[in-house]
Amino acid sequence: MYYLHALGLADDRTRMLADRLVEWQWPDGGWNCDKKPRAHTSSFTESLWPLRGLALHSTRRGASYRDVIERAAEYFLQRRLFKRKRDGRVIKAQFMQLHYPCYWHYDVLFGLKVMKEAGFGEDERCAEAVSLLKSKRLDDGGFPAEAAYYRTSSRPATGRSVVGWGGVSKRKMNEFVTCDAMSVLSSTVE
Repeated sequence: MYYLHALGLADDRTRMLADRLVEWQWPDGGWNCDKKPRAHTSSFTESLWPLRGLALHSTRRGASYRDVIERAAEYFLQRRLFKRKRDGRVIKAQFMQLHYPCYWHYDVLFGLKVMKEAGFGEDERCAEAVSLLKSKRLDDGGFPAEAAYYRTSSRPATGRSVVGWGGVSKRKMNEFVTCDAMSVLSSTVE
């Protein structure tokens, strides 16, 4: 839904998709494709994209999904964007690493980016994630791509990219990560 709007391809079917996402939202505010009765918590990776899409859809179409968006944002904010609600421990070490692009994965920078887009970037519960992001700033003022969710290849295949996306290094600036980080930091809590 996000890219349908970003690329100017949204139509009435996009509204139908938004309405379906509303129906599929879990009681905790997120989403999860796990149909097992044991599953009781939404997934970070499966909740960020619906939140992002609904936030843009609401802005572009003037549709009121605010309560759904607030519940989804609350799912992340209660967890400070990367910690377990139950005990405050980090959910996944990968969440604390900076990546570009994230594809369908999650990291704290992408979480902050979506919080900003959805209107929650200044929520005080983002402060710890903002501090974590700031701690990753390099001496040259940029930010690194600490890990990647892809491998480069001259031939497209699952998990492969023909684009290097600025490379991965904990010591060298990645232009894409830096651009996202600077955008996020321009309007978040201190």
